[in-house]
Amino acid sequence: MEMDPHTFGLLFESLAVRDLRVYSQFLEGDVFHYRVDDGLEVDAIVHLRCGKWCAIEVKLGTHQFDAAAANLMKFAKKVDSESMNPPSFLAILTGTEYAYTREDGVHVIPLGCLRN
Repeated sequence: MEMDPHTFGLLFESLAVRDLRVYSQFLEGDVFHYRVDDGLEVDAIVHLRCGKWCAIEVKLGTHQFDAAAANLMKFAKKVDSESMNPPSFLAILTGTEYAYTREDGVHVIPLGCLRN
């Protein structure tokens, strides 16, 4: 059987979004996907009833982190701050081992760290 990293990445993203949905439901929240015609896309927007929200990109490897963080920052700048609160945080949900905050303020969170 040949390795297919693209398909594995899609499966990992599905697993991560499923976990986000389970935990957000516990907090009476919802998970959405964002995509617009100009190509800007965010894997998960977690929105709580209190109005707090965050944007999350799901990435397997560290080589994708810089592009994911840049995408999240571009998205955050695009949000209309007069009609919506700014994001509580921006994060990359990943399969790597360690959680940390990048210099640009984007959090890197291993999938195994999600729990209530």
